[in-house]
Amino acid sequence: MAPAGDITSTDEVKQFCTNIADPARDQRYLLQKQELEKLRADIDSRVAEMDKRKAEYQDWLKRRDDFLKQAEAGLTDIYKKMKPDAAALQLQDVRPELAAAVIMRLGPRQSSLILNEMDSTKAAKIAGIIASASDPNTSKDPS
Repeated sequence: MAPAGDITSTDEVKQFCTNIADPARDQRYLLQKQELEKLRADIDSRVAEMDKRKAEYQDWLKRRDDFLKQAEAGLTDIYKKMKPDAAALQLQDVRPELAAAVIMRLGPRQSSLILNEMDSTKAAKIAGIIASASDPNTSKDPS
């Protein structure tokens, strides 16, 4: 039996564990904090990259839209000067959305002459696109 003043090995282990519990907890918190800071830095860099790409995409989209507006205006001018039968033949062979955009920009008299010269199925599809363009409840996809 050990003397009363002596510490047993079990007591020694308990005392050691008690003494290092707070520093160990502090070290765990510090490691967790460092990991969270690394994750935050990673997220911040990814957000910055996404913002950069978003700005590039918006710039590209603006340039594309500006080009399309210019091209569409020029294209409309071309069709304004064509005879209705020739314009109808060409417009029925392009994408219906493009044909609808061109026809919408022409005057009502010329538009009706062109639609009258087209194949009735294609003319009806184009007329449907034109009609749905003014409907706020229609989805953006005219198909």
